[in-house]
Amino acid sequence: MLKVLIADDEQLICRLVQILADWDALGMEVAGTAENGLEALEKIESLQPDILITDIRMPGLSGLELIARAKERKPDLEVIIISGYAHFEYAQSAIKFGVGNYLLKPIKKEELMSTLRMLGDRCLERRAGKQKDSLSRESRRRDRERIRAGLARDVLNRETGELTAARLREEYYFDCPGEYFRVFLLKIDCDRDELGPAAVRLVKEKAKEVLIPPVERTGVCTAFEFEEFLGCGVVNYSREQREELKRAFRDGINELDARKSLFGPVEFTLVLGNETDSAAGIPESAERARRIVPERWISGTGKVLETMPEGCGDRRELLEAYGRRIRNAVEQMDEAEGRRAVLELKNGLMAQKGVCGRDVLETVTSAGHLFVSRLETVRMEECLLDFSGRISQCSSADQVFGALETMQASLMNDIVTVRRNEALRPVRVAKQYVREHFREPITLEDVCEAAGFSVSYFSALFKKETGEGFSKYLVRVRMEEAKNLLRETNLPVAEICSRVGYSDRKHFTSVFHKFTGLNPGEYRKLYG
Repeated sequence: MLKVLIADDEQLICRLVQILADWDALGMEVAGTAENGLEALEKIESLQPDILITDIRMPGLSGLELIARAKERKPDLEVIIISGYAHFEYAQSAIKFGVGNYLLKPIKKEELMSTLRMLGDRCLERRAGKQKDSLSRESRRRDRERIRAGLARDVLNRETGELTAARLREEYYFDCPGEYFRVFLLKIDCDRDELGPAAVRLVKEKAKEVLIPPVERTGVCTAFEFEEFLGCGVVNYSREQREELKRAFRDGINELDARKSLFGPVEFTLVLGNETDSAAGIPESAERARRIVPERWISGTGKVLETMPEGCGDRRELLEAYGRRIRNAVEQMDEAEGRRAVLELKNGLMAQKGVCGRDVLETVTSAGHLFVSRLETVRMEECLLDFSGRISQCSSADQVFGALETMQASLMNDIVTVRRNEALRPVRVAKQYVREHFREPITLEDVCEAAGFSVSYFSALFKKETGEGFSKYLVRVRMEEAKNLLRETNLPVAEICSRVGYSDRKHFTSVFHKFTGLNPGEYRKLYG
């Protein structure tokens, strides 16, 4: 809604203007009134009206002076002068100040409405134009930000090729006024299964909001983008900005660490690559930062990491011992033995002098390969890819070894389940065969032939898995069907006897009595 200020030393004129116009129909409101020129100027500054209606002659500041000063402060202010015939020459001279129109006393409603409508349209057109320009500028700004973010994304994905300062400016809109470049990585650790996609999106947005503004306030040129749970940034800065930039990094990660409880089970770590004085050194800075990322498992999260320890050296004996233990665990499908293998590997590694995060990563990754290679029934590449993803979301060495233990247990359980299902297949086949043929005079040999197993093996397996011998199971299936027929049909007992696989009624009655405690006729009277 457009705002109007009415300035006249006669209160009657102010009230008359307010009453005459249909402000709602015009899409306007009277934001205020003023009784002299100085008061009107103050209200123009405070209320920022779109239209000023003012008398040509007022105390304190004349209408012409008011218009001149108001236009200095608000060049797009539309002005309507109220004038009598005696002062019309003043109104004419006001045109040079950009006065939109004038009204002669006595003011007529139609003329007032027409003038306001004309100036209102002009205000709205100008506002729409400004909005369009603003949107266009904002759109261009966002486009530049997206292109600049592409630099961080390409660095993260190792797709930059050879970089030069000229390429950075021309292809990525990344200005390089400073003499140094550096890559930084923001690692987010969280349980991928516990946090849903919406929560992960929120965490990344908030992390960017907290970390990047302090960095940009140092005046350095910055590009930043997330890929999965790793954010990558590139900065260009001068020697004078170096220490201020480091403080901004520390302040940013401290703020994120302080806020992490608001996001849920999340940990943040900021990693700095090496400083380079050439755009060509940006990929190398990124690679160094990548190698430092696992150090959070030893040094802890919530910090700025920029050094890369040498590590503990040879780990072959530890992995060989793990390999022997895990071979036995896999052969016996012994989950407890698998846990002992992981614990022995973990204790052996962490006891070594100078162990670093890179040692943990390489050791556990090698152990994962050793374990999966022992399993013939799983898709090796798929398992290792999932394992690598889960390791990447760990925030401590304990969690990394825990991920190895969890993978071992999960895959061994899957294999045990598959093997058990395979072992039970003949039992399932036999049960199905009985359900389809119990009306016939079937034998154990018939079922074994259908299942494809020897009589001795099948008999032992069937009793182990069902808790009863095959003959007893066959009788139970037949008796359950006999009970159904006695309850739900009026068939003679003799016919029911035949339908459930018995040729001798007397034998059927005897078996039925043993199974239910009643003879067929009694059962029908009670339940039929």
